[in-house]
Amino acid sequence: MAISISLTVNGAPISASIDPGTLLVQFLREQLRLTGTHVGCDTAQCGACTVHLNGRAIKSCNILAVQADGAKITTIEGLAKDGTLHPMQAAFKHCHGLQCGFCTPGMVMSAVSLVQRQPDLTGDDVRAQLDGNLCRCTGYHNIVKAVLEGAEGMKSTGTANAAANATAQANAPATA
Repeated sequence: MAISISLTVNGAPISASIDPGTLLVQFLREQLRLTGTHVGCDTAQCGACTVHLNGRAIKSCNILAVQADGAKITTIEGLAKDGTLHPMQAAFKHCHGLQCGFCTPGMVMSAVSLVQRQPDLTGDDVRAQLDGNLCRCTGYHNIVKAVLEGAEGMKSTGTANAAANATAQANAPATA
């Protein structure tokens, strides 16, 4: 028995009929063909499937698509605007914060969410907060460097406080 859902993915309204047991990661990859969200472990341990659900980083292999009904989802494909990389994406490229690239989309999505919650970071903060994202290739040094550079880029473009601003707007009283 199929269930209808409606959500916004990367700014576009989406309506679909899905099997109730479909994981969000399956829906994104298989139905919407947004394959930048990777499936690594299927147990919410590696972080490769990280996306933003209503501005918060979540592991999409650990949530059913029906649970995202009415939500706003951002995937790695939705970060770049008008052909310009998001500051965090640019920092990962500049700092060589990847090797094989498999973990990179989830790492970037987690890093963006981290900076939106805590714009002023130290290397130790980054290491502690990204502990749910595994990279099997690097020693994490360049990833930490990239997150710190990306945080500075996000601050200079005003994207570091995007989550706080969105929450404040959502909670602001209506004016006449």
